[in-house]
Amino acid sequence: MKKLFIFMLVVAAFTNAQAQFGIKAGLDLATARVDGYGSESETGLFVGVFSTIELSDTFKIQPELLYVSVKDLDFISLPVLAKFSVADSFHLLAGPSLTYFLDAEDEEFQVNIDFGVSFDVMENLEINAKYSHMLKKEWQLNGFFVGLGYSFN
Repeated sequence: MKKLFIFMLVVAAFTNAQAQFGIKAGLDLATARVDGYGSESETGLFVGVFSTIELSDTFKIQPELLYVSVKDLDFISLPVLAKFSVADSFHLLAGPSLTYFLDAEDEEFQVNIDFGVSFDVMENLEINAKYSHMLKKEWQLNGFFVGLGYSFN
């Protein structure tokens, strides 16, 4: 049932006639904490797809579907970001993301809040950076994502 829900959410997010589609990849600099103590930093990779749905000249919705691998931990992240244009090529990003841990036995789903920026290097190429903070208190996996995105117009 959970997999069906995720599939339906992804299909709904990526099926809009006004949307641009693209691919993205980059690094994830993750930090894990348990009960607010200690931290372990690891570097991983992410790759995925995104869609940009234009609602106005300065406001867009950007759902993404990312596969993330950090050390021995693999997960799928589904951020749904509000994208605010503050200049011609500079954008602010914010929104929730649903994380599904592929290797977890318990608590496979977690909710994160993401904040970031993107900069259009060329018409179809952007550099992006965001911080993803897990809302769970007992243990957290937070990540700083830096990558490139390419849009197919």
